[in-house]
Amino acid sequence: MPNVRLEENKQTVLAFYQAAINDKDHDAASKLLDHHYVQHNPRIADGLEGFREFVETLKADFPHLRAEVKRIFAEGDHVIAHVHGVRVPGGPETAIVDIFRLEEGRIAEHWDVMQQVPDEARNQNGMF
Repeated sequence: MPNVRLEENKQTVLAFYQAAINDKDHDAASKLLDHHYVQHNPRIADGLEGFREFVETLKADFPHLRAEVKRIFAEGDHVIAHVHGVRVPGGPETAIVDIFRLEEGRIAEHWDVMQQVPDEARNQNGMF
């Protein structure tokens, strides 16, 4: 796969974060999803309708939620992002690793792993 495609895939994922998470704009974000979108997070229903429900829940329950992509990698048809998430300003922070599989420039599958950022750490390295 040419490097151009890898960069395009990364840009698609970055646009998805902005639309889906930061803007909570289902219509804009859904244009970046494949019509056979597969969700592997067990707390989110599968498919495009599950995605719509997820965005509506974010909008209602966490209107100020923000996600900041700290690192992003692409290989083949996968994009991996290391993300700093804050649901409520001043509240607990979350370290997230999202994995996306793209088909023809659209997000076809999503996996994630999340860990709350502790108040105290045994080292000074930080999670980001």
